[in-house]
Amino acid sequence: MKRSELFTKTSKTAPADEVSKNAQLLIRAGFVHKEMAGAYDYLPLGVRVIENIKQIVREEMNAIKGQEMSMTTLQRREIWEITDRWDAEKVDVWFKTNLNTGGELGLAPTHEEPITDMLRQHINSYKDLPLYVYQFQTKFRNEPRPKSGLMRGREFLMKDMYDFSLDKAQHEAFYERAAAAYTKVYERLDLGDCTYKTFASGGVFSKYSHEYQTILDVGEDTIYMNADKTLCINQEVFTDEVLADFGAQKADFTAHSGSEVGNIFSLGYKYSEPLGLEFTDQDGNRQYAYMGCYGIGISRLMGVIAEKFADSKGLVWPEIIAPFKYYLIGLGEKGVKKCAELYEAHPNLFLWDDREDARAGEKFADAELMGIPYRIVISDKTLTDDKVEITTRMSSETKLLTVTEFTNKLGQYK
Repeated sequence: MKRSELFTKTSKTAPADEVSKNAQLLIRAGFVHKEMAGAYDYLPLGVRVIENIKQIVREEMNAIKGQEMSMTTLQRREIWEITDRWDAEKVDVWFKTNLNTGGELGLAPTHEEPITDMLRQHINSYKDLPLYVYQFQTKFRNEPRPKSGLMRGREFLMKDMYDFSLDKAQHEAFYERAAAAYTKVYERLDLGDCTYKTFASGGVFSKYSHEYQTILDVGEDTIYMNADKTLCINQEVFTDEVLADFGAQKADFTAHSGSEVGNIFSLGYKYSEPLGLEFTDQDGNRQYAYMGCYGIGISRLMGVIAEKFADSKGLVWPEIIAPFKYYLIGLGEKGVKKCAELYEAHPNLFLWDDREDARAGEKFADAELMGIPYRIVISDKTLTDDKVEITTRMSSETKLLTVTEFTNKLGQYK
């Protein structure tokens, strides 16, 4: 992409009412546009980051035999009434609307009821199970005080997966595979050394569920971690009774701020029984499917990563999700000509700052603000020695490669 053609502009200032670092930087760098509190538009650079995060999650869900689908955001009142969750006192984050033809619909905060109801038409025999389905979908939650930028919004993108198993044992085996897949996701996102599987409340479904918490100074949750970081417990269940389950004492733990970037739950028969999701087992008896659900906040991850790695100069994207690998700057007639040659050969790798009206310092500042992993400077001066200057955004390390060495490096990405 050429900067002269890219739909975005950088800014030295963010909206006065935006206090979160991640949103301030994403707005200033031209990745998102703020519509209102808790609702953001994703501009082309932001879409590229979101799609890269989605692809990592998709690959790991497919690896454990998840099948991707896409469901409507509109929710039917009657199926939520069956599970006694339509009432705002039971689920207090609803956005609801009235149809012109009569009746009331909800905008999805989650999808347990619709997916369970749908699968009544697809599951009839034990031969149909197990089944694991997931989607990437926009969710809506009527947060009274949306804050923290992309880390807590009224509209957000989520990956939600649901497992439908023959029994508890089959579900628990998948639950462990899903937990391992989640760990791989965070490792691939460069969050592996700061994201922890954390015990949380299982609600009415089980004694415990698990959250994945990224240690973050501005995180809204408090988690307690033991000295060797092998046991993490959310504050909501950090009690003497729970500690006794693990043979631990409060003195063994220290408190940390965290941001939840995923969760996994055992649901049991909570939804399959009232909604009538049954199958015939090998003995000819009718049984209810045993369920679990698994969520990852995609847009929240984007906000957490922006918040976690940013420095005083701007965003710092891990290479695997960056919108482009290289930010290309040409200085002087020969430098610009060489940039054009490289760009034509590898357009998908470069964001080429070809703006003729922008000063070199402005281009350098934008490269840092946008957080592109590598800044490439080719100038008449560097070409005198047949060299290309490469600066790594994460470490600020600068080195020189010959033009041949750099073009050979590009060849591995074909």
